Amino acid sequence: MLKKLSVMLLFMALTAGFAYAQGEEAPPGPDAEQPPEPAEEVQTEENDAAAMSAAVDGEGMRPPHSIQVSDWPDDAGDALSLTFEPGSETPENLSFMGYAIYRRTAGEEAMTQVGFIPTGEGTCFADGYDPDFPVEPGVQYEYQVAATYINGAEVASEITPAQEMASNQWFHTGKVRVLIGCIIFIALILFYFHAAQRGVQMYLRPIAGIEAIDEAIGRATEMGKPILYVPGLSTISDVATIASLTILGRVAKKVAEYQTPLLVPNRDPIVYTIAEETVRQGYLEAGRPDAFDKDSVFFLTDSQFAFVAGVNGIMMRERPATNFYLGMFWAESLILAETGSLSGAIQIAGTDAVVQLPFFITTCDYTLIGEELYAASAYLGREPKQLGSIKGQDACKGIIMAVITVSILLSITDLIAGTQTVTWLKDLFTMAIVD
Repeated sequence: MLKKLSVMLLFMALTAGFAYAQGEEAPPGPDAEQPPEPAEEVQTEENDAAAMSAAVDGEGMRPPHSIQVSDWPDDAGDALSLTFEPGSETPENLSFMGYAIYRRTAGEEAMTQVGFIPTGEGTCFADGYDPDFPVEPGVQYEYQVAATYINGAEVASEITPAQEMASNQWFHTGKVRVLIGCIIFIALILFYFHAAQRGVQMYLRPIAGIEAIDEAIGRATEMGKPILYVPGLSTISDVATIASLTILGRVAKKVAEYQTPLLVPNRDPIVYTIAEETVRQGYLEAGRPDAFDKDSVFFLTDSQFAFVAGVNGIMMRERPATNFYLGMFWAESLILAETGSLSGAIQIAGTDAVVQLPFFITTCDYTLIGEELYAASAYLGREPKQLGSIKGQDACKGIIMAVITVSILLSITDLIAGTQTVTWLKDLFTMAIVD
């Protein structure tokens, strides 16, 4: 009985499953017709494909237009400014690469590409900054701008003659403040120059190294020992060497008055010749030309460290009471100054080589730092022209220091009060570095 019941239930389940399967639709076969797509969707896809094709090859795109060419202001007549309006290309179009700028001289046939503006960098171009394509003043040029696409296609504008030609200007209007500063600087120098000529006593900031020169020469005279003067290791074209030779003339005059031996070793042959004449002139001004010893000024060698070795040998043999190191020095500065310090001499150094200043400061008794070397001749000679120049420079430095001080105070006030009072001072003294 149970066996018959199970067979009947299985038969009923099979019958119900077959009936359910007959009720479902069969999947379409490969030959079955597909339902037609909506007409609007088909038309949209065709338009997108056509637009993409046109964007890639540039077909149907509107070219750049409204090209305007003007002379670049405040220059030497070697640049032109070009602006234009874009066409139908957009930076969002990934196939658009940028604008190619073409130029030719009026009357020529071929166009030459003089520049390229990548996409997203505007529609302005400065022609003439590329040295391979210079702009000549007074020449009529013609320009063409082409929108360039990724496949190399270009949509070019019409060839447009430049509305202006390049011309040079005799004055840069953006640098009026520099002109005013130069006028003030020159006026101060001329004022103090004429004041010195009239005999007005001027105060100059005392420099210990310069004031110690007479003391050092006097010490050597008292001890009966020579003075060693090294005018640097550079050539006569170096400003520091020229300043050193000027000081050498003053030292030679004092040495001649005190009848103290002087030793001047040289590395450069031309500097040696000038130094010899400078010392001779110093003895002549002191009224003792017969006391000049030609062998006191001599040439050692043009090799850097061989020269230093020779000078160190002179220090250890002659034991000078005073050593002068004035001029341009390099790596040998510490060797010279350390040997002189071991010999027990008074040492006065001066150089505009910033790297060598620490060595001189630590090993010498007095050091002329930077422009103090240039000012030493004015301090020693007290000539009106040199005094006026030094005093005028000091006055200009005072003005600059005053402006910096006022700026700092105004900046602190702005930080505390939240104001912007220093803006006008910034605008007054600043200008664009690149025009």
